[in-house]
Amino acid sequence: MKNRDEIAERLAASGYIADSELATAVSLMQLLKRPLLLEGEAGVGKTEVAKALAKMHATELIRLQCYEGLDQSAALYEWNYQRQLLAKYLLERPLLAAIRRHKAPVLLIDEIDRADDEFEAFLLELLSDFQVSIPELGTIAAVTIPHVILTSNGTRELSDALRRRCLYHYVDYPDVDREARIIMARIDGASTSLSLQIARMVESIRKEELRKVPGVAETLDWAAALVGIDVRDLHDAPETVHDTLMCLLKTHEDKSRVTREVTERLLGKVA
Repeated sequence: MKNRDEIAERLAASGYIADSELATAVSLMQLLKRPLLLEGEAGVGKTEVAKALAKMHATELIRLQCYEGLDQSAALYEWNYQRQLLAKYLLERPLLAAIRRHKAPVLLIDEIDRADDEFEAFLLELLSDFQVSIPELGTIAAVTIPHVILTSNGTRELSDALRRRCLYHYVDYPDVDREARIIMARIDGASTSLSLQIARMVESIRKEELRKVPGVAETLDWAAALVGIDVRDLHDAPETVHDTLMCLLKTHEDKSRVTREVTERLLGKVA
């Protein structure tokens, strides 16, 4: 698919190494002007897709971070009461801002699963018709249709109504080759051989029984640390490898589980 390949190349130029399925999803989202729901574990790079998309289009990224108790006023608008004596004046929140831009922005609705059912229902008008209703002003239609990315970590089940309005893609942890490419793209000085070793080591660590599996951001932190202290081959510095795993392991339980013996065992699997 030519358009898919072009999208993959443009995302890569914007700092995101996408697999073919994600590139297809982004291509279709733009063709159909539909929101794209990205679901997956925390740390797999869902938010980074929106950032790369904004860079790819040279447009603004507008982010709505969802949380429990998020309501319409926090997401859409509120009145500036000090200026209301002169004229009604709205303070734009992310959703209203996204549909009033003359150049289509990227609207990131991050971690929608953290918001409640009521807020999810409120979103349906925006996601269906790209308009919002404000009691004092009536219906406000989009000036331009934003590129909408929703992310979910799967902490609660989303409604069928929301899913019907979106294209869907599940974002998994990258395979070794793609994670190595991500490292090389993001970390200056990371050689091909070291990047592959790091990616293989991280893949092995993810298969251990951990409380918090390291995501791509943790991989990049670890790669930057290793490059920064001039490690060129993991096998040449097993002590350093173990001591720097604090970049990957973020709980006391996980650090206790990955002992020096475990590190040596996992290093044995890294070519």
